[in-house]
Amino acid sequence: MSEESPDQSPEEATAPVAENSAPPQDNPFANIIINVLAPVLVLSYLSKDGEKLWHVGPMWAMFVALALPISYGLWHYFKYRQMNVFSVVGLLSVLLTGAITIYLWTGGQGVRKNAALLFGIKEAIQPLILGSLFLITHKMGKPLFNVFLYNENVFDLPRIEGAIAEKNHQEDYKSLLWKSTLLFFGSFLISSVMNLFLAFYFLGDLDPMSADWKQLYNKDVAKITGWGFVVIGVPLLVVSGFILWYLIAGLKRLTGLETEMIMQAR
Repeated sequence: MSEESPDQSPEEATAPVAENSAPPQDNPFANIIINVLAPVLVLSYLSKDGEKLWHVGPMWAMFVALALPISYGLWHYFKYRQMNVFSVVGLLSVLLTGAITIYLWTGGQGVRKNAALLFGIKEAIQPLILGSLFLITHKMGKPLFNVFLYNENVFDLPRIEGAIAEKNHQEDYKSLLWKSTLLFFGSFLISSVMNLFLAFYFLGDLDPMSADWKQLYNKDVAKITGWGFVVIGVPLLVVSGFILWYLIAGLKRLTGLETEMIMQAR
């Protein structure tokens, strides 16, 4: 026989107990910055030999860059008891960057002549990996797209999903979210092509036999990294704005709700 709390009404006593909410996740932007962007910056700016205090050389720069995703991944695992996908991506990215740099720097006297092509391929792969996470997590049932854009801070999800269920538009709703995810992936695809172009633009005229070829190489890599933020950030910003419009239009069609009922009040 169940006991009721003296302060509990009969309705409350018989109401089903809500399931425990999912444990809070760490900030996705912090994930990308620490695991992906920061290691690239470390490799770009710390790899020189001796000109500045922070010029620790390519070997120590590699250790520092590797330490970032490894440390963050371990912290995430012990806190949430699950693997951090961003840390794995960051670790692979650092290893790829370091391996290519070592290869380009060990071809004898001067940097190898195919530096622009190899570094360009590496730069093109990174946004593709990030973009692929949106597709992979969608299929896994934990869409990264929801974390970045389609979440309760922006949309009134209980009201939207209630209206979707009432009108029996679940399949169309799933299709709308999948198409929006594909559009998000498209922004990373654009960034991938732009990164390849940047590598050829900055490294294409590098003199492999120059006396200071390492400094010139690092300088060009730093430029590629700096402009990389622009060619990734601008398409992402433009596509995010388009996806927001696309989502709202699709949700209005499927739910019959107006924009102010779909979006969270500000």
